[in-house]
Amino acid sequence: MKRTAVMAACLLSFGIIMGACSDDKANNAKDDHSASYTTNSGDIRETTKSIDHLPKFLNNFEEDMAVLYQQAAKHKDLLKHIPCYCGCGESAGHQNNYDCFVYETKKDGSVVWDDHATKCGVCLEIAKESIASYEQGKSVKEIRQMIDEKYKEGYAEPTPTKSL
Repeated sequence: MKRTAVMAACLLSFGIIMGACSDDKANNAKDDHSASYTTNSGDIRETTKSIDHLPKFLNNFEEDMAVLYQQAAKHKDLLKHIPCYCGCGESAGHQNNYDCFVYETKKDGSVVWDDHATKCGVCLEIAKESIASYEQGKSVKEIRQMIDEKYKEGYAEPTPTKSL
């Protein structure tokens, strides 16, 4: 009986301490002028001032991940027309490959980043191939056909990306 009371007191104390730590993290996010939250699908979304300010969740990765995120954000007009084949259309509600990197660009220029691509090689590879092909002079339509052909078998259903 005493053991149960002691365990309950320890758990209650732990909960209070963790609550205080959570409040500190929330205050720090406000001080940094960025906000982050986790979606129902487990993806982290973080808001920064602009496309030139990358999210903090990229600090845990090699520099090439940050470079690809910035390139994806700068190639919105391309990646909005390229489907993703990882299954994120169903699991996260994504409409295209761009959504794997950026959830939203707000009217004030701030960007809500999505960490989905940091956990998915398919998302990363599709963006990387698409951007490289675009920079080599291929049209968006050619790139879309190339991606659809390459990922049509052995991958999840594509996102419901509108045809060109």
